[in-house]
Amino acid sequence: MERRVLIVDDEREIAELIEIYLRNEGFQTEVAFDGEQAIEAFEREAADLVILDIMMPKLDGLEVCRRIRKEHHVPILMVSAKTGDMDKIMGLMTGADDYITKPFNPLELIARVRSLLRRSYQYSKPTDSASGGRDSESKELRLGALRIDKLSHSANVDGRPLHLTSTEFGILHLLASQPGRVFSAEDIFQQVWKEKYFESNNTVMVHISKLRDKLEKELGEKMIVTVWGVGYKIEG
Repeated sequence: MERRVLIVDDEREIAELIEIYLRNEGFQTEVAFDGEQAIEAFEREAADLVILDIMMPKLDGLEVCRRIRKEHHVPILMVSAKTGDMDKIMGLMTGADDYITKPFNPLELIARVRSLLRRSYQYSKPTDSASGGRDSESKELRLGALRIDKLSHSANVDGRPLHLTSTEFGILHLLASQPGRVFSAEDIFQQVWKEKYFESNNTVMVHISKLRDKLEKELGEKMIVTVWGVGYKIEG
């Protein structure tokens, strides 16, 4: 099935160039040139992934991301000419799953898109015994009041749903699958993002922070523990 990508960038040449590359790779696309057009386009027909520029007129990319995140967990790839760490952190804290800076290599952009879609939809594949999957993958994980269901790509605390992005769910499922084990940022990145980890990459830290906040809000206690200088774990 063809995936639909919403491209949002006020620089028309860049938006149209991205569209050409994606269509050549078999994606369906729609283009918006400002934040208001982006919201209208998304409400008209939800996309499987959003490529979102930060600096735009009317509504900037951060505000568009916030509005989409209120109701949807679609993967969001932010694009910006700003290269500073704080700009990247702001984008990720707002709810983006990944971040790429201009100018970018089109092949890298396509790789990021495919990686985000793969992470987002890998949990929807049948994994029961009838389809040849391992039985262990079809069982939900239980840690106290927390329930994590890989098949439905969902988690809840005492029946109250946790609203997680696909990346946050991937991290949570990884940590919860082996309670007590400490996963380094490199371990987490390579297993969830399926990409090579770079030492200066703070993406994992930002996503862990957001995931921790959501868990603590529902549980009323800390679940993800930072082992300083080593990594992160969930206590069994």
